[in-house]
Amino acid sequence: MCTAPADSLLLLHEARAVAETLLGDVLRLPVAKALDVGTAAGMDRAVALLAARLRRAVGRADVDAMREAVAVLDVDWRKTTAAQRRRLVSQSLEAAGRRTAVIPARIQAPLGDAAEEVVASARSHARREQGLALAARFNAVDRRVAQHIVRTQGNFVRDEYGRRLDAFGQEARRLVAEGLEAGLGRSDIAESLERAARGALIERAPFYWEVVASHFIGQGRSFAQVSSYAEAGIRRYRIEAVLDEATTQVCRFLHGKTFSVGEALQRFERLESLERPEDVKQELPWVRERLDADTGRALLYVNRGGQQTRLAEVLRSAAGTRDDVGEFRSLASDRQLADAGVGFPPYHGLCRTTTLAVT
Repeated sequence: MCTAPADSLLLLHEARAVAETLLGDVLRLPVAKALDVGTAAGMDRAVALLAARLRRAVGRADVDAMREAVAVLDVDWRKTTAAQRRRLVSQSLEAAGRRTAVIPARIQAPLGDAAEEVVASARSHARREQGLALAARFNAVDRRVAQHIVRTQGNFVRDEYGRRLDAFGQEARRLVAEGLEAGLGRSDIAESLERAARGALIERAPFYWEVVASHFIGQGRSFAQVSSYAEAGIRRYRIEAVLDEATTQVCRFLHGKTFSVGEALQRFERLESLERPEDVKQELPWVRERLDADTGRALLYVNRGGQQTRLAEVLRSAAGTRDDVGEFRSLASDRQLADAGVGFPPYHGLCRTTTLAVT
């Protein structure tokens, strides 16, 4: 399938927004809104647009961080003591950290706009496609959802760049020590440090903003859907995966399972009180897959509190096919799945799975 680059999609979207304003506000002509995170195509488009917006907001902050770090480390290491080397690496991380510190603030505006769009789209889809009786305006939970996903995503991004700096610091200390032991000169060590800085701060996750955008939109959509279900008096919802060649084993297994709206709202309320990304991950862990050493079959599981909870064993894989979930041996009931934190998507990076009301 051929798709436009994310930045091109953003330009097209902004051009459309100008046209819609002209038609709607000036010429008073009806305008159809295209964004709909209730469909797979709409979800893909929304993720691409948000990722492009985030990249644009961040600008060259990560590149500037790399350059600041490398500039501090461009010294003749043969003339330094061990204490001076430790101090130089620390100063390098501080210089880079001043550049990356602006990133969480820069993404607040695009995330805030996207949060409003996602919640509005989820409500619109529930009203239009599922026939739920919903008010035109956001309810109180909707507003809390929008605030929550913006705040927590900012914390996750801040945490990620902290990990990148830590990784570069460890690598820098290793490269300097090994370079000196090998008798390398200033330019050789500087070159290796620049490669390490680029790898840690820029190239570590080339699709990082796509993953951020996908998780942000997916979680916002799920929370908004649960809010809509509660407002409409719906008691249960079911998981609805996109069953195509790209669908993971995880989403195939969870497709069709049902969960309680009330319990999902309670989990959201617990999440609202959490600040640390690690605590959020424990409350809503991503589902992982590994091979069982004894059977050779794939196992689906989550890690929570240092313990592994097995969810299912893959008996027949349908990976790479359409309209087929495969066959699984469940190792956890729906009740246990909910308790394990997998009651609603996203279940992994770039997850497209959604929910539908059980009426």
